[in-house]
Amino acid sequence: METDCLFCRIVAGDIPATVVRETERTLAFRDIGPKAPVHVLVIPKEHYVDVATLGAGDPALAGEVLATAAVVAEDEGLLGDGFRLMFNTGAYGSQEVFHVHAHLLGGAPLGPMLAG
Repeated sequence: METDCLFCRIVAGDIPATVVRETERTLAFRDIGPKAPVHVLVIPKEHYVDVATLGAGDPALAGEVLATAAVVAEDEGLLGDGFRLMFNTGAYGSQEVFHVHAHLLGGAPLGPMLAG
């Protein structure tokens, strides 16, 4: 755990979050600034800076993050109309919190992948 990491502090219970799913190694919670009707963040409980580091360091845990996202998508009723699952990585990817996290977005048409 990184003591100055926002998401590590959520995992530790130091900062409250609206949790929608928790497994032994993953946590899914609602984004506090949602960009869609459904906006859930899915994270590994163990600290990895970004998805590249997670994939290289623990591919099985990366798979668990994806599996958790799939279950949350189903629980949130997103499978019929679809959803977007997105990892922001680094400065060009607009990563703001440097603890790997997937944004699960859905519940309405999401528009183009990138803003014009």
